[in-house]
Amino acid sequence: MTSGREIVVTRAIDAAEQRTSPVSRAELTGCPWHDTKAMLRQVGLRPTRQRMALGWMLFAKGGRHITAEMLYEEATRAKVPVSLATVYNTLHQFTEVGLLRQVAVDGSKTYFDTNATDHHHFFVEGEHALLDIPGADVILDKMPPPPEGYEIARVDVVVRLRRKDR
Repeated sequence: MTSGREIVVTRAIDAAEQRTSPVSRAELTGCPWHDTKAMLRQVGLRPTRQRMALGWMLFAKGGRHITAEMLYEEATRAKVPVSLATVYNTLHQFTEVGLLRQVAVDGSKTYFDTNATDHHHFFVEGEHALLDIPGADVILDKMPPPPEGYEIARVDVVVRLRRKDR
């Protein structure tokens, strides 16, 4: 039986596989710390203490949508000595190599998703919660052609929700 932690690390490695070199399943041990180190090495990031600690916090707790501020608060509570700038830098590095997916909710709020596969989101206004929409539930019928010299890199759909008045 696999734990949620193993599934998340495997899913993160699956996402990284799509963007980088193949990952050997033999390197996965089910140990979040070891698997985080293997994951970082596979995408070409040096497993520094800060990257390891933040990577473990991100990937060992199941699928997550987290802001830099939320991760910084978690790290502070866990007595991990990192600055908010380091958290931002690490999240952006993880995103660049395909371990995370960045989801902009509005001009001032960006979430980082440990599920780096193509999928869309619900955003619950007032609760500041981001939820995955199952892939088959959003169908984009027609895309506009990109301007000359460009290609569509990704389409992000964020459906905003609010609670109904009872």
